Amino acid sequence: MLPVTRTSTLLGGCLLLLACLLNSAHAALTISSTRIIYESTQRSASVVIANPSQRPFAAQTWVNTQADDTTTPVPFMTSPALFRLAAGKDQSVQISGLPNDLPQDRESLFFFNLQEIPQASGDAKNQLNIALRTRIKLFYRPAQVQGNPEQRLKELHLTTTLRNGRPHLTVHNPTPFHFTFNRLDLVKGKQQKALPGIDMMAPMSQLEVALPNGFEGAGLQAIVTVINDHGGISKPLTLPVHDTP
Repeated sequence: MLPVTRTSTLLGGCLLLLACLLNSAHAALTISSTRIIYESTQRSASVVIANPSQRPFAAQTWVNTQADDTTTPVPFMTSPALFRLAAGKDQSVQISGLPNDLPQDRESLFFFNLQEIPQASGDAKNQLNIALRTRIKLFYRPAQVQGNPEQRLKELHLTTTLRNGRPHLTVHNPTPFHFTFNRLDLVKGKQQKALPGIDMMAPMSQLEVALPNGFEGAGLQAIVTVINDHGGISKPLTLPVHDTP
């Protein structure tokens, strides 16, 4: 067994302290919405960045894809992209669309990013400053995609299938909208169980997940709620789960 030296103990303590700080850190800057719907007929969309804290921050904004990289081109630019936000102040950020060849028969998903950078105090030599980032969904919605996503939720088609001898649930989304699930519960008789691992469905796509034990066979239903355009929760909708012949 290797001896535990004072150096390794101190290093372990520092790493543990840093982990605790990162886990308990909360963004100081806030965004006026939890998602952005960018209609293709708009010239721009906007969000308000507020600083309710007692210290100034530098802020950086940009739009990227689900891959969360800096190399994939996106048809959006933010203005201002870099600014200083004094304590108790706010700043409107415009998101402008650029010419693009995005699909016109369905939504496209992007992400709006807000990076906050605390300004170091001149008298705090040992101060630890952590730059935090907030990331929210931005949905590009073409003009030909009409209607209310909540009203199209009933078009989800759920079926059970066998995969390698084990029953699975297949969820098909035939609509042009993204659905971000707040709740997806399976119900059979008096049993009810939340189905984990399903966060969001892209338009015109399907996903598959193994059914929990005890939820096989006929008489299966699903209770679904999603996050709407305003960041609220839709009313619970009960959908039948069909058996694949």
